[in-house]
Amino acid sequence: MEKKIIRTNNAPAPIGPYNQAVLCGEMLFISGQIALDPVNGTLVDGNIEAETTQVMKNLLAILDAAGMNFSNVVKTSIFLMDMGQFGLVNEVYARYFETDAPARETVQVAGLPRGVNVEISMIAAK
Repeated sequence: MEKKIIRTNNAPAPIGPYNQAVLCGEMLFISGQIALDPVNGTLVDGNIEAETTQVMKNLLAILDAAGMNFSNVVKTSIFLMDMGQFGLVNEVYARYFETDAPARETVQVAGLPRGVNVEISMIAAK
């Protein structure tokens, strides 16, 4: 199966040896996104809702670059620094999946890149 690297300037450039996403056949695997502003490369400063909104915008930009949108998402993984923020993250996340939400897990972790509070990765299918 052919593998195609997906890149867009509308989402943050990778901060390590990985790609924004890889399309393999009909499946798109999106690397974890944090609240980096793709325009200036700075972290979105503010509350967990602002961070989550930027993460979702970054994910949408990558989906769009692959010719997809949130309706194509079949699986998400959410990583939180504080499970006490689950409800706030879930409120923002739910705005992007009005119907047919994907499978998902949410886990609390000991640390995330650049000290952010949330990171989300996705798998989508055409």
